[in-house]
Amino acid sequence: MANLKEIRGRITSVNSTKQITSAMKMVSAAKLKRAQDAIIQMRPYAEKLKEILGNLSASLDANEGVYSAPREAKNVLIIAITSNRGLCGAFNNNVIKRTLALIQEHKGSNISVLCIGKKAQEFFKNTEYNIKASDFPKHLNEVYDNLKFSTVAPIAENIMRHYVDRSVDKVVLVYNKFKNAAMQELMAEQFLPIIPTASVEVSNSSVEYIFEPSKKEILEDLIPKSLKIQFYKAVMDSFASEHGARMTAMHKATDNATELVKELKLTYNKARQAAITNEILEIVAGAEALNS
Repeated sequence: MANLKEIRGRITSVNSTKQITSAMKMVSAAKLKRAQDAIIQMRPYAEKLKEILGNLSASLDANEGVYSAPREAKNVLIIAITSNRGLCGAFNNNVIKRTLALIQEHKGSNISVLCIGKKAQEFFKNTEYNIKASDFPKHLNEVYDNLKFSTVAPIAENIMRHYVDRSVDKVVLVYNKFKNAAMQELMAEQFLPIIPTASVEVSNSSVEYIFEPSKKEILEDLIPKSLKIQFYKAVMDSFASEHGARMTAMHKATDNATELVKELKLTYNKARQAAITNEILEIVAGAEALNS
């Protein structure tokens, strides 16, 4: 059994860790509230726009659908969206594992990985799949510092330009979709080329659009805007999911620290009681020795 000094030191250390994890939990809870409100308010608009985009893409001729025309996926771009910091459970590892699985699924194609977030960048930076910073905006890890549409849109524009130039034939987003504070859904979502969703395919025959001012102008304005909105939503989903995952992880860590402190205090009391008992026995034995 450890001596009393060691146990006291461990109790102090665990209490300090508990204070840190508790503070981190409260900070993440405050940030989560803002991020959750933002994604909940934006999601209906983004999903409806995606539905319209899917219907519109299905009605395009092959020469009109720059972003929807099917072609052989010789060059595949996988965008892994993680966080800049850890201490959020399996949040980042899940994205990295899903990205590696997609790399295996597209074996035979020329695969590139674009990392948004330091955790993915640290993992893929020494691999053959990593995209150099010179090919894309250099502020990829800074989008979370000031997360708004104007900071994310240039990244989406760059991706779309690579697709139009045919340097990329398929783009897949890998991110955590926010469901609630304790749950995130891992997504592997095709970004380009645009494909109709299942609900769109079912209802496609009954959906007709009247184009005003013209179909060409709608194509030039709505589709790029919708793609940027979808990309922005994915980043916002990941941002909210990160704080939810960190809050949950820190809550569990705080609970574990509380239980560990209880166990250490029990061990300390037992050790202290054993030490007192030994001292009493030594005193009694010494007294008996003097009397004899």
